Amino acid sequence: MSTTTSSSSFLNGERAVVLFFIAHILFSLPFSLLLSHGVPLSLLALAASFIEISYDAAASSSSLFRTRRGASSGILLGAVTLPALLLSKLTQLSRGFSLAQVSLQEIHYMTLQYWATSATSFVVLVFLSLFLLHRTPLSRKDWGLGFGLCFLFLQASLCFLALASTSSQSGLQLTFKLSWVLGHGLAAVMLIQHFLGTFPSCASIGEALLVTAGIVLYFGDMLLLTVMRLCGLLMSSDLVTAEFETSRSEIGIIIQGLLLGLLLYPIPFKYILRVWEWSTNTASAESRRYSEIRRSVIFISLFVLVMVGIVPLWMQFVHEFHLHPILCRVERILLRKYYHLLAVLMFVPALILQPEFLDLGFGAALAVFLTLEIIRIWRIWPLGQPIHQFMNAFTDHRDSDFLIVSHFSLLLGCALPIWLSSGYNDRPLAPFAGILSLGIGDTMASLIGHKYGVLRWSKTGKKTIEGTAAGITSVLASCWLLLLLLASSGYIFTQHWFSLLLSVTVSGLLEAYTAQLDNAFIPLFFYSLLCL
Repeated sequence: MSTTTSSSSFLNGERAVVLFFIAHILFSLPFSLLLSHGVPLSLLALAASFIEISYDAAASSSSLFRTRRGASSGILLGAVTLPALLLSKLTQLSRGFSLAQVSLQEIHYMTLQYWATSATSFVVLVFLSLFLLHRTPLSRKDWGLGFGLCFLFLQASLCFLALASTSSQSGLQLTFKLSWVLGHGLAAVMLIQHFLGTFPSCASIGEALLVTAGIVLYFGDMLLLTVMRLCGLLMSSDLVTAEFETSRSEIGIIIQGLLLGLLLYPIPFKYILRVWEWSTNTASAESRRYSEIRRSVIFISLFVLVMVGIVPLWMQFVHEFHLHPILCRVERILLRKYYHLLAVLMFVPALILQPEFLDLGFGAALAVFLTLEIIRIWRIWPLGQPIHQFMNAFTDHRDSDFLIVSHFSLLLGCALPIWLSSGYNDRPLAPFAGILSLGIGDTMASLIGHKYGVLRWSKTGKKTIEGTAAGITSVLASCWLLLLLLASSGYIFTQHWFSLLLSVTVSGLLEAYTAQLDNAFIPLFFYSLLCL
């Protein structure tokens, strides 16, 4: 690593777009949120920028983590995406609170979620900094890493002051709250190491950070629900204050239970399988012949026990369902790029007419995808190999034999803005962020860029200016048509057209410059801008 960090390496296309994105969010914040939340976010972004530069320079000369080949580390984008998204959502809820449409309890809960994601990024960045200090010879350390650690220290200090001054609370309550948010970061560090070790060359650092931070936040919410329920049943605790509470729908609980059950399910299956293989003699030919069948029986039996027994029991424990959650009813309601267009045709009408049914449908589809991926990875007889061969027909350079992420990223890219828009939402286009950016923008950018693109954004990249322009223009045109359709249903457009143009343009530029998994980042990026 060189002893200096040049301005040209600091301001590459992806970093410039992300820093402009953060500046736009800061400019849109009310003054109260700017001081308490915006300044720590800006310090986090600066720290992540310097640490990303140091990491990329070190990774170019030696092997650090086994990340996806051909992609930069993406540390800056991965570190700021979720905190920026939740800060945009908090800004939206603040507008609703001023109109008496959002309760103070919701504001407190979203604030706590924001601090949890900020702490996650903070702890992961500290881990990466210490990792670089350990792996890089002293003579090769540069001042960029030192600046990054200084900004992290300032960010942590401001976050502590903001958390300590949010409300009148005892020292024990403050300690519990700090432990809660920092626990997210420690869990994310362990999960990132496990993820990159189990699925080498499947993701960049930024992609792994985004995925693990989201999973930890989701698991943390599940744990919080359980702790609150236990405290309510067993004792009266002053630790779990109103900041930890928020209302949840039955559909949200069902989706959360199913997804978390599927993510946790491989852990007991792995250890049960090890015990079974240790206790069974597989040396004989007859034992080996029936080994795959017995393995499949264990898989199916444990799957039914977890998904039909244990998970629904947890759902009923944290939320009083009148029926078994599985029996709950809902009221009536190029080849890869063609699937994006198909998503638009399927999801837009459902989102306008039956959004609750679409929520449940997305959750069910994600549960099916997770189940199939578990079967494919473990090669469960008789479906494992056929599913693997079928999925390989739709992979690209970002997928590997270890983990296929394309279908997950497309589904989640469309679903997350819709799930995040449940409850108060004064931006009618925000739920459509994933559908518009992936189904329209990404598709048109790929089709036009592939067929007519000549001017490239960089000498080494494949993205073209013509494709980016087509993507931005198509999203703007789709927004205009969608607003006309929504207006006929009674929606009122409260955003300025310049703000919409800026949101679409910045998202399109990120798609042009980033080497990260755009299906994962672009929808969250676009949603954050639309909420402002």
